Amino acid sequence: MFNRKTTFFYSLLIAITSLVVGMVIASRLGLAPESGAQPIAAPSINSTPIDGPLDSTTFRNIAQASSPAVVNIRTESRRSNQDLSEYFGGDDLFERFFGNPQRRREEPREQFAEAAGTGFIIDKSGLILTNNHVVEGATKIEVSLYGEEDGMTYEARVVGRDPLTDSALLELLDKPEQELPEVKLGDSSQIQPGDWVMAIGNPFGLAHTISVGVISALERPFPVASGRWAQVLQTDAAINPGNSGGPLLNIRGEVVGINTAIYSDARQTGNIGIGFAMPINVVRDLLPQLRTGKISRGRIGISVGPIPINAVEQLGLASREGALVATVDPNGPGGKGGLQPGDVIIEFNNRPVKSNNDLVSIVVATEPDTTVPVKVIRDKEAVTLQITVEELSLEEESRQTAQNNEEQEQTSAGFGISLRNITPQVARQLGLSDDVTGAVIVNVVAGSPAARAGLAQGDVVLEVNRNPVRNSTEVSQALNSVPSGGVAFMLILRNGQEIFVTVTKQ
Repeated sequence: MFNRKTTFFYSLLIAITSLVVGMVIASRLGLAPESGAQPIAAPSINSTPIDGPLDSTTFRNIAQASSPAVVNIRTESRRSNQDLSEYFGGDDLFERFFGNPQRRREEPREQFAEAAGTGFIIDKSGLILTNNHVVEGATKIEVSLYGEEDGMTYEARVVGRDPLTDSALLELLDKPEQELPEVKLGDSSQIQPGDWVMAIGNPFGLAHTISVGVISALERPFPVASGRWAQVLQTDAAINPGNSGGPLLNIRGEVVGINTAIYSDARQTGNIGIGFAMPINVVRDLLPQLRTGKISRGRIGISVGPIPINAVEQLGLASREGALVATVDPNGPGGKGGLQPGDVIIEFNNRPVKSNNDLVSIVVATEPDTTVPVKVIRDKEAVTLQITVEELSLEEESRQTAQNNEEQEQTSAGFGISLRNITPQVARQLGLSDDVTGAVIVNVVAGSPAARAGLAQGDVVLEVNRNPVRNSTEVSQALNSVPSGGVAFMLILRNGQEIFVTVTKQ
């Protein structure tokens, strides 16, 4: 059983790594002052089923009707000289989740930057939707309209932005004399794999470029903040750097997504047939809040995961529906309300919870300061708790995550490993019993003494020099006490088997 769980765990990590490392944001830009404008209602969407014939003029008609409402965006900003791997938190999955103290990064240098992206007009008053990363940190935003002379631009400002949906609402500060066109919004919940879609954008500065493809998949996980993911549409319609913020249209010419990112490999940074778009329904629901300049979301201070396929009966469940609580912040709403690690949340505010992603969506959409009933399965019995939701702060959440990683992870100079405490979540992922103490190895430096001795990520250190250890601090202290050139005897647990290893310190 231990071997199957471990194999599943590492297979999942490899799959997520392949996705995260290859994603390339098409453009990264900045933030202008917030707006004090009055709220507006969300635009209506067309939920009529998509049907009808596809002929030789379908895509031509879509391009002609929709292109005038698509704009090119140019920004100026001053930013730190950082690469895309830093945007995703590093290019190694263990480093992304656990950090890597052995890696010393240079202090970022501020530099002047220009970048380009795409947007589309949603209101004749001059409101434009685009990606948050297109305008994040921008000190100047200029918009070019379809069909106007080269060099003709209009200044714009950010009204509101939202990192969790990678969306931003802009407003033109000056406008042309003629009436502005606007797009029509479709219903992204109707989209299915195989549906035809068109992307319009500004790839590599090539204004109003048209590309056509299909929806390749739904609900692909996409990193939007530390520890938070959005469910996005996948398409093979060509999306390249500069397409960010542009519309993804159905065959009626209605916007069903905002083009956000592409997947690439180390050999090619352009399109390889895998692009991602934020579903328009998600952004549309936020428009009234974007117009006010502030997004308010709920949080309950827990982390959750899916129900393991082989633990349904043990948890007292009839199916895999629900969200398994992995960690609980004792000072957060969940901890104060009585949630415990190992609980399975099956209802939140009288709404059934189908999965861990479903729970996250329900919680963030809940108004802060609202007290809601939460139904959980604990020890095979149903328990209903009352939890008061608090407001989500991404800045505070990121700071707390970084602080926790710094506190929990230890390094061992001269051996080439990084260690972390065995949390309940780590124990479940590695299939460890409750009585296992020690520290899990989260990084092994290539060519280091630990690597030469055969130590690997996921190994659990139980003893150092025949003395039991309880946590990463004790392991680190024991290893640091070994003199250079000395030998450390380590008892490790791997795949349910204890292994005695000797490592010579550099």
